[in-house]
Amino acid sequence: MTAASCLAHVWLAAGSHHGLWLNALMLVMVAVCVPCAAHVWRHSSLAALHRIMASGVAMAAIHGFLLLAPGGSAHSHTAAAPVVPAASAGSEGPAAAVLLAVIALEMTTAFLASTLVARLRSRH
Repeated sequence: MTAASCLAHVWLAAGSHHGLWLNALMLVMVAVCVPCAAHVWRHSSLAALHRIMASGVAMAAIHGFLLLAPGGSAHSHTAAAPVVPAASAGSEGPAAAVLLAVIALEMTTAFLASTLVARLRSRH
C-alpha cells in the first residue's frame, strides 16, 4: 500500500494537481516513504514499519485538517479519482467523500503496519 501511495503522490505532483509547495511536499514524502517500503518488502524491518505507521497516522491527520479547514474541499483528490464525475467536482460532497476515502486508506495502512509489527514481535 505504501508503494502504491508513493506512485499516486508522484503522479499527483507531476500533474501539478496541487500548488507548488504541496507538490514539493508530496515529493519529499515520497523520498521518505520509498526506502521504508523497500525495507518492509525485503526484510520486514520493524523500524520501517514504525515509520509507516507514524506517517499513515500523520497523513490521515493532515488530510483531516485539510478537509475540516475553511475551504478544505479545495484540497481534493478528485483529479486522481475517476469515480467522481467531472460535473460534480466543484461540489463539496464528492470532494469530501474522496478525502474521507483517502483518510480511511491511510488509517488502514497504519493498521496493517501495526499488525505486522505485532506478528513480527510474537515470533521472537
